[in-house]
Amino acid sequence: MGITIIVAATVANGIGHRSRLPWRLPQEMAYFARLTSNAPAGSMNAVIMGRKTWESIPGKFRPLRGRINEIITRDENFNSNPDNKPIVQTYLQGSLQSAISHARTPAATIPSVHRCFIVGGASIYNEAMSSSFLVDRILLTRVLSPAFEDCDIFFPEFREQKDTEGKAIWERASNEELQVWAGFDVPDGVQEENGVHYEFQMWTRKPSDGSD
Repeated sequence: MGITIIVAATVANGIGHRSRLPWRLPQEMAYFARLTSNAPAGSMNAVIMGRKTWESIPGKFRPLRGRINEIITRDENFNSNPDNKPIVQTYLQGSLQSAISHARTPAATIPSVHRCFIVGGASIYNEAMSSSFLVDRILLTRVLSPAFEDCDIFFPEFREQKDTEGKAIWERASNEELQVWAGFDVPDGVQEENGVHYEFQMWTRKPSDGSD
């Protein structure tokens, strides 16, 4: 099972300001929800996130419904459910690797996992992107304008990453390829919402020489 990152970022890779999203884009959030929820009958997708990302989700939306929620925290006393409401398919993990391993390991207590998404925050993104061949796909909502220059949290620059032979590691897929992978229609070209212009993109890691 490959690992997919899903993120919204400005042209300069800004993803947040003071631990909050700099924009309000309901349609883009609906796209995120559909992408991370869409799975064949009898299976679910897993969403992996850091503790701060979990806490940034409004309580009424936690856990992310219809998905296995893997929360990474080193705080052994962290309470993911302070309201003591019924909560299912939510697991605390001590590291990114343990979260991925748990999602990948078949178990009677969790549904079969179809796809595994890393959904933030910045430190989890950085760790995932710095791990060789951990991530093979990036679903990027590229925020084109405004520039949101006050961003103080950033996604790693991946477009210039090269392999040992100096070749680009990542290549952008077509909108048609994105739609096939997503399993539903994805708007092509620049979208506008609340004065923000953005575009849905998919980037895939190029296979290394000698791979299938």
